Amino acid sequence: MPDSFSIASRFRGFLPVIVDVETGGFNCKTDALLDIAAVFIDPQADGTLLRGETIRYHVKPFEGANMEAASLAVNGIDPHHPLRPAIDERDALQRIFREVRRAVRECGCTRAILVGHNSSFDLGFLNEAVLRSEIKRNPFHPFSSFDTATLCGVAYGQTVLARAVTAAGLVWDESSAHSAAYDAEITADIFCDIVNRFRPVFESARQTEFAPAEEDTGPDHEYANP
Repeated sequence: MPDSFSIASRFRGFLPVIVDVETGGFNCKTDALLDIAAVFIDPQADGTLLRGETIRYHVKPFEGANMEAASLAVNGIDPHHPLRPAIDERDALQRIFREVRRAVRECGCTRAILVGHNSSFDLGFLNEAVLRSEIKRNPFHPFSSFDTATLCGVAYGQTVLARAVTAAGLVWDESSAHSAAYDAEITADIFCDIVNRFRPVFESARQTEFAPAEEDTGPDHEYANP
């Protein structure tokens, strides 16, 4: 029989961590990382998932970073505002990675996996920032991720985050959108909702996985090697 639920067994040893970044453009190699948030998952004893703690940092643009006016207009960030509590890119990543590694250990997982809406965008900026900062201990899988745009298309028939939130019966706050913390938190809510809805499918698959194999009674059985 399968063991009692654990987040490690649910995702093959990976710990999902929802990440959202706000940037100065779309090119992860040249454009600034300006805001990053990570949201942890709170697994329940019955196998359902809830949104957990949020960590968020404003980030100083790296030296020579490009920042497109159109992108700044969308996310509302003034990178040079004197009251903006931004920290260096390396410092922000190290603080987040420290908490992610702690969560990975506590949950008995082997590695974190990034969850994001259009996750390749967030993972690309994260990986480039890791390279620039010369950070050696990145707890996230370097190329795999869980994309909630794809999951929302399967579960709700919607790929736009705002529409998926509405389809899920949750509340979308347009005035809070394009903040790394808000976008990561609402993405976490969506991810948990989808995983919880698919819980019967997962449990059925586990029962099949742990079911005893039937004895081979076919015509060639008596000639099989011992």
